[in-house]
Amino acid sequence: MDPQILFTIGHSNHAEEHFVGLLRQYQIEVVADVRSQPFSKYTPHFNREVLSGILSRQGLQYWFMGDQLGGRPADPSYYDAAGHVLYHRVAEADYFLEGLQQLESGIPSFRVAIMCSEEDPLICHRHRLIARVLRGRGLPIQHIRGDGRTENYEQVEPGQRQQMLFGELQVDEWKSLRSVLPKPAPENFLDV
Repeated sequence: MDPQILFTIGHSNHAEEHFVGLLRQYQIEVVADVRSQPFSKYTPHFNREVLSGILSRQGLQYWFMGDQLGGRPADPSYYDAAGHVLYHRVAEADYFLEGLQQLESGIPSFRVAIMCSEEDPLICHRHRLIARVLRGRGLPIQHIRGDGRTENYEQVEPGQRQQMLFGELQVDEWKSLRSVLPKPAPENFLDV
């Protein structure tokens, strides 16, 4: 395979061995973590420090890039009133563009996979934001799926599955599919 490809992967609830096996299958050398909050309540082996150690023991590099390429910006100006991230604004932000430049500078030297939590790239910012911008720059994208197959960018594109699932997406609606703001506690919630 051409090293000038960006891979993506979602850790989902994979066991450590399965996740490492997927990386090995595609000869990934670097995992670039693009989670804004690099921890997992349900799969603690994907917490930042633990995952970094796992990858290091496998001879793989771990790059944390969630502060630049994460899907939950700290600045409220990147959200609409309902809490959806406005990707068209993020894609023009200096911090995001600097993160992309760092990522792109590593791709000629390493086989890189950007990692987030969702298995399905269709619902994840790694496809809807990062891969979209880089594909627009001509970089081939391969999404590693949990079953070991890959899908290229065009196979995941809104022109196919998204129309079936969500109806026609307007260009001016380039934003996260769901609100990423913290959910408020239920009204009958008691804080003890």
